[in-house]
Amino acid sequence: MILKIKKLNVNAIVPQRATIGSAGYDLCACISSDIKIAKNEIVKIPTGIAAEISPGNAALLIFPRSGLATTFGITLANSVGLIDSDYRGEIFVPLINLGDEEFTVKPNMRIAQLVVSPILTPEVQVFPCLSDTFRGNGGFGSTGLS
Repeated sequence: MILKIKKLNVNAIVPQRATIGSAGYDLCACISSDIKIAKNEIVKIPTGIAAEISPGNAALLIFPRSGLATTFGITLANSVGLIDSDYRGEIFVPLINLGDEEFTVKPNMRIAQLVVSPILTPEVQVFPCLSDTFRGNGGFGSTGLS
């Protein structure tokens, strides 16, 4: 499998894994000057790249960087971003500041992680009932805390 990257901006940084064991490829901010994110503000940060993955059997997922989230409260506004295999536009990262102080995104800063994920697309069929289980329709909190 090949992950094709197109640089849309000469200053864009091609995603790379930080270590051989890294699951994600670092996405970097492709900006020419600092961007400040106020408390509870959402800002779409450009990466300056577009990507292509094998159509139909994989997708690209964007996850927050754990260090930014746990240290500064900077995470993704949409929890996990999904890039479909047929999207060819620029990848933007919607960062939200859940911290107590303003946060500054600097040019070329690593802001998120890109993960390649297999995708299953089963046939959808409508049935009048589903199989019984012990849990049944017990939802939020139905299994307790411990």
